Amino acid sequence: MGELTDKIKGHANEAIGKAKRAIGDATDRPDIRAEGDAQEAAGDLQKAKGEVKGALGDKI
Repeated sequence: MGELTDKIKGHANEAIGKAKRAIGDATDRPDIRAEGDAQEAAGDLQKAKGEVKGALGDKI
């Protein structure tokens, strides 16, 4: 995947994770909240991966 694709997917995962976490809080469901936290963390990592690809550019 390219830099831009990683960043976009990372933002999407982060947004979905935040929504799941809010639903888990509202419905008092710790399992959904944990799922949201995990997806948000995955989104953060994917965005960071895109940043690294952008920083390295054609050097890799």
